[in-house]
Amino acid sequence: MNGAGKPSGRSLADEATTRKRGRSLAALGYFKPQTYEELRAVLSSGTVHFPKRLRQVAIFMWQHPSDVALGTIAQVAAQAGVQPSTLVRFAQIFGYSGFSDFQGLFKEHVKGSWPEARGEPRTEAEPNAAMHFLHGMVGASQASLGRIEAGFDVESFEKMVTLLAAAELIYVIGSKRAFPVTAYLSLTLSQQGVRNVLVDNVGSSALDQVGCIGGRDAVLAVSFSPYNSITPDLVAVAHERKARIVTITDSTFSPLIPLSDSWLEVVESDFAGFRSLAASLAVGMALVQGVAAKRGA
Repeated sequence: MNGAGKPSGRSLADEATTRKRGRSLAALGYFKPQTYEELRAVLSSGTVHFPKRLRQVAIFMWQHPSDVALGTIAQVAAQAGVQPSTLVRFAQIFGYSGFSDFQGLFKEHVKGSWPEARGEPRTEAEPNAAMHFLHGMVGASQASLGRIEAGFDVESFEKMVTLLAAAELIYVIGSKRAFPVTAYLSLTLSQQGVRNVLVDNVGSSALDQVGCIGGRDAVLAVSFSPYNSITPDLVAVAHERKARIVTITDSTFSPLIPLSDSWLEVVESDFAGFRSLAASLAVGMALVQGVAAKRGA
């Protein structure tokens, strides 16, 4: 018996890997995404539950498709805070042989799109490092605002305005990087005569500050990844007490989304590790203006 026709050990291993991958895809109830939009639809469907590192990759890819499209596997891994092998594992979950094939979805998506924070190279020399940083932050802010212009969920925005305008008292909740946004929105609501409470957690009193929240009140929450602040706990308390909840956040993976009556996605670009807040402030100010106008109508 010469063994002709028997598969080699490597072929058996490859076949087993393929079968395993196919079973995992079928179990999750989706097909291999062919476009970036299809990938986003799968990620936002709630059918895929990732372990910590793969979830970290999913959030980064959701927020920074241009970086994924234009970077090497080492660069993307460093930006996402994972090992390159984790990117390969993520691609294989979706039926791709490796990261390069998977990256093609992002390359097609960004072709001809509005330039992001990297922008066009400056032709004139910048005088110093501070000016270089300033120009970089301006570019990041422009990219963030441009993303809002390119695609904005008007229906969700109008629902958020309606819920906030109907509330007896608005609790404004956000911490860490989101706190500058919530502090300014609370101030402008007050200037427009709209009663509100800024939950600032001074003296670790945040849970006491939301202690009187009820079903006639509303929460305006702002939260950005990595979602490791006290905000989800505070919003959960409001949800249990039947308050209406509207949220500004930066991906479908935010823990606030299942608790929210309506939410808007606002993704901020970054430069040198610093993220812009331009788009979040713009959307928040539009909410304030909308609430004030609706109450005055």
